[in-house]
Amino acid sequence: MSMREECKQYESRSYANGETVRKCNLDLAPEAPWRCPENCSKFELRLVDVDWSHGSLIAPPVPPEPKGEAIAEVLDEAEDIVNAIGPQILAELEAEQKKANRPLGRLKRRFGRS
Repeated sequence: MSMREECKQYESRSYANGETVRKCNLDLAPEAPWRCPENCSKFELRLVDVDWSHGSLIAPPVPPEPKGEAIAEVLDEAEDIVNAIGPQILAELEAEQKKANRPLGRLKRRFGRS
């Protein structure tokens, strides 16, 4: 089943560089942005859109669905990229937190200096 855009948990976001993210906010669609699971137990019809005014921007079409096992391969490659960069990101965050938690770091942060 394709992604259910009418589901309360579906989110689509476009960025200035042209990238569009389509996902399930509950992370229940392992093959997003192409498919939702059949008979998803968390599917809820989105009711909030009823009276909204939508802008004139149109989201780009969903990328073509890879054939066969290619979906799993694409998602595995993306996961490998995220896992490879993860330790570096954590190290950078820890360094920033240590710097911010020093006595002068808190004062500098309070007065807008780095």
